Amino acid sequence: MGSAGLARLQGLFAVYKPPGLKWKHLRDTVELQLLKVRGLAFTSLKVGVGHRLDSQASGVLVLGVGHGRRLLTDMYNAHLTKDYTVRGVLGKATDDFCEDGRLVEKTTYDHVTREKLDRILAVIQGSHQKALVTYSNLDLQTQEAYEMAVSGVIRPMNKSPMLITGIRCLQFAPPEFLLEVQCMHETQKQLRRLVHEIGLELKSTAVCTQVRRTRDGFFTLDDALLRTQWDLPSIQDAIQAAAPRVVAELEKSLRPWLGTQEPPGADQPWDSERPRSALGPESHVGH
Repeated sequence: MGSAGLARLQGLFAVYKPPGLKWKHLRDTVELQLLKVRGLAFTSLKVGVGHRLDSQASGVLVLGVGHGRRLLTDMYNAHLTKDYTVRGVLGKATDDFCEDGRLVEKTTYDHVTREKLDRILAVIQGSHQKALVTYSNLDLQTQEAYEMAVSGVIRPMNKSPMLITGIRCLQFAPPEFLLEVQCMHETQKQLRRLVHEIGLELKSTAVCTQVRRTRDGFFTLDDALLRTQWDLPSIQDAIQAAAPRVVAELEKSLRPWLGTQEPPGADQPWDSERPRSALGPESHVGH
């Protein structure tokens, strides 16, 4: 492969990470596929990973090759939101908030209704939206801040707890329920804890059975390459298809914040690991 082929390997693309696969193993697998191409230009080829997914979670995982690894840092700086579908089951609690964790409690859930769940989700969204404004350090009296709020581009200036910008119930068929969560600075463990705490707010218990990322910034499930597509031609095509959107979206997202913050290290994701209540960045929802 010549320089033209190598140039088509410079940028960002998304893959679909199945549950049970560690992100490091996925990255190494993709890297190995690309390194099968013979040539001096490829001997030091490295693949970078964006917002990580733990081994139990699945969904959209963004990777960067060549100068795409620097673009991953730009994605961190842009504080882009991510979408998840999160599935829960009422009636039991475990030590790690997962279905296969050690059982610590069983409860009834006959009293839980869709209306009660929706009410709790509305309180969660409201408390997180207030926190988002606080962490953005914006003076909402200014015209610029007002326009940013209206257009939905308010972002925290630096690190923050997990912030939920949208949450709603997609399915409710007790004991199961399915949530759609739009958030930033999250970890998948925090999303599982969210299910646990929602169960407590419902005067019951709940465990998380699935965390699936459906969007990471400007990459969606439609962009994500399946395991059978982790090959050189498919990756080159995906990088080229995404390139115009990557440039446009990063410019749009970073423009309001340029010069206002210190960028994180390329290997230091913005996702916060600090244990906090998932119901609100600072406090629990009142019963």
